[in-house]
Amino acid sequence: MPPSAADLSGVSLHVVTGKGGTGKTTVAAALALALASHGRSVLLCEVEGRQGIARMFDVDPLPYAERRIASGLTGPEGRPGSVHALHIDPESALLEYLAMYYRLGRAGKALDRFGVVEFATTLAPGVRDVLLTGKVYEAAKKNRRGKDVRSYDAVVLDAPPTGRIAQFLGVNSELAGLARVGPIKHQADLVMKLFRSRRTAIHLVTVLEEMPVQETADGIAELRAAGLPVGAVVVNMVRPQDLGADQLAAARAGTLDAAALEADLRSVGVTDDDGLVPGLLAEAQDHAVRRALEDAQREVVDGLDVPAYELPRLPGGVDLGGLYELAEDLKDGGLA
Repeated sequence: MPPSAADLSGVSLHVVTGKGGTGKTTVAAALALALASHGRSVLLCEVEGRQGIARMFDVDPLPYAERRIASGLTGPEGRPGSVHALHIDPESALLEYLAMYYRLGRAGKALDRFGVVEFATTLAPGVRDVLLTGKVYEAAKKNRRGKDVRSYDAVVLDAPPTGRIAQFLGVNSELAGLARVGPIKHQADLVMKLFRSRRTAIHLVTVLEEMPVQETADGIAELRAAGLPVGAVVVNMVRPQDLGADQLAAARAGTLDAAALEADLRSVGVTDDDGLVPGLLAEAQDHAVRRALEDAQREVVDGLDVPAYELPRLPGGVDLGGLYELAEDLKDGGLA
């Protein structure tokens, strides 16, 4: 059995990763809402350039600036919570970095016009990750200063997929080893200090399928080897579990009582038109087979020695209302 609950006391940076198609952006957004429902100010960040957060909340594409996307979430004693969002792109992050640490000001914008920014981030792909994680670090700082700068109780990062999350978060460690002195060395050390501290938790999103679960297991091992803190596994899009073990076994074997099903339908005024009963039995068999596969993968997840939380598959897909439902599930489950 997995640990019953994640110890998230003191965590202010929640990193959400997962294999493509598992719904990591959905989980990151729901987690941000769940944290805000405690009356907290939360920043939801994305770094992959997909504008997934904007689509999730049905707002205009996000700029390189913090924008409020949810409010009116009331916590204890009526304290209002809110969610701001930030789309981080490496080019804007580089210009901000140059202005902050090298006082380039207008010269930095001139470099952008000459294409130096694009050249730098293309020539050394690792530079992109350094800039992106550096901006996340700045957002998560407790003592942020500057005009119109907000301080947040928590930051949720919709991070790159599991296959490269350890490299993405650990790139500053490599940079610190190359730079012996100066602002680059100092910044890289600070970023890694945060990422490896108890203030950070890395959550992995999966579905109950063999490849995503295996990638989750590999990701946990890689993160631990890099000294990065694993938070929880979120099992997303779980099918309903309304049928008991005996019913599932009969459905899987194709031995459900068709006559009894037809009688039940007639009792509520539904007739077996157009092969309704055979169709329902076929669907039941497919569901039972799928449930057996999911149960086998759930056992694998339980053996990962990481707290696990499950979110249901929403029949109509994830709209804004469904996002709030998932947030409530995470809150009730104790992840937020």
